[in-house]
Amino acid sequence: MASELNKLTIADASSKLRAREITATQLTRDCLDRIAAAEPRLHAFITVCEKEALEQARAADARLAAGNAPALCGIPLGIKDIYATKGIRTTCASRILENFVPPFDATVIERLRADGAIFVGKTNMDEFAMGSSTENSAFGPTMNPHDTARVAGGSSGGSAAAVAAHECLGSLGTDTGGSIREPASFCGVVGIKPTYSRVSRYGVVAYASSLDQVGPFARSVRDAAIILRTLAGKDVRDSTCSARPVPDYERALTGDVGRLRIGVPREYFVEGMQPEVEKSIRSALKNYESLGASTVEISLPHTGYAIAAYYLVATAEASANLARYDGIRFGLRVNAEDNIALYETTRAKGFGAEVKRRIMLGTFALSAGYYDAYYLKAQKVRTLIRNDFERAFEKCDLIVTPVAPTTAFKIGEKMNDPLTMYLSDIFTISVNLAGLPGMSIPCGHDSNNLPIGMQLIAPPFAEETILRAGDAFERTGTFKPRTPAV
Repeated sequence: MASELNKLTIADASSKLRAREITATQLTRDCLDRIAAAEPRLHAFITVCEKEALEQARAADARLAAGNAPALCGIPLGIKDIYATKGIRTTCASRILENFVPPFDATVIERLRADGAIFVGKTNMDEFAMGSSTENSAFGPTMNPHDTARVAGGSSGGSAAAVAAHECLGSLGTDTGGSIREPASFCGVVGIKPTYSRVSRYGVVAYASSLDQVGPFARSVRDAAIILRTLAGKDVRDSTCSARPVPDYERALTGDVGRLRIGVPREYFVEGMQPEVEKSIRSALKNYESLGASTVEISLPHTGYAIAAYYLVATAEASANLARYDGIRFGLRVNAEDNIALYETTRAKGFGAEVKRRIMLGTFALSAGYYDAYYLKAQKVRTLIRNDFERAFEKCDLIVTPVAPTTAFKIGEKMNDPLTMYLSDIFTISVNLAGLPGMSIPCGHDSNNLPIGMQLIAPPFAEETILRAGDAFERTGTFKPRTPAV
């Protein structure tokens, strides 16, 4: 009978590893066995790193035996396939990078290695992180562990699904417009997008450089805090990375929200929202009031312009960032009679439909005669959205909203209507435009037993506030996790 160590939280597993009650090899073996059993129905991973993971586990066991090992030593993690991992292919779920093996590690991968974390595999995602459902992967979609007919969310769907299905104890994602928080909501796990610049982006394949941010998935707020502590901090190789000292996020989890002022934006409770989603968020707000927090209605008046602004800024930056995939320097090459033909045919064959759509949108927005009308105007709207949040935080310490208007939708349901798909991120995009920290935490289920996520948003570098509030909600025990179908 399997020991099911893979179902432990990071905090519990770390405690058992240090006490020598279990070994990293046993824990990793259970995760790898779970991956082998679940992947035919789930497809959360693009590459499973069994050999590398077991080597890392043996090294972690030696380190644990010597004592003084960090909290993540011996902990099996999934890594979104957008991070450079030395010696392990990094595809970004795209045919254009299908066989690309980086010669170096991303900064956060270096930090996890230094702590002795174990990488069980590279997780599935929307191609180049462009999507809200992980259906845009060149290697096929990831299924939701709670209902395999439904999406896991995107673009970090594989990372969220792997944690929810107990294939690993935590994972890494990236969030450009909701790509951590939305899949966390759909899969019923915790996902945090830190403040822009809190975590280094060096070695993370760029989508939209002024919006992208690294963050963790976990099955508890405490576990997310443990991972974030390792990820965060100054990196001289990323000029946008903040030099602010990194607090001990786990120490912020006091359970005390007695004087917390919670803002509830009227623009985020809109017509067309799934009633069960609103009911769960309202119920969670009452729980906070019972803990001594107060709620106040606030307004974020430029919310309605966020999607339009985002899909101009993000696609313009994507157009510039993806110009490097030309068939000449690295990645896929389709030989042709001259360099122009090589460039065109390589990109035509290597990129999927959604990536091509966003490149064309961005190229148009940046083209002569349209820059001021589109890209520049979108940046001005971005400033207005940031100002909305600044004014709101004069009245409150934390903002609570839904993560998404609905629970996980069916695979294929929105693929033929890009605009409807883009609207899935209506509650998350503003956070990226403003550079704020945001977290999704499970707060309920709908009538189909699908998870519902609550979004907690704080001022810049106030990750401790959202972690403290999220942990306090978990302690109430009002949300009861349900075993996934897979």
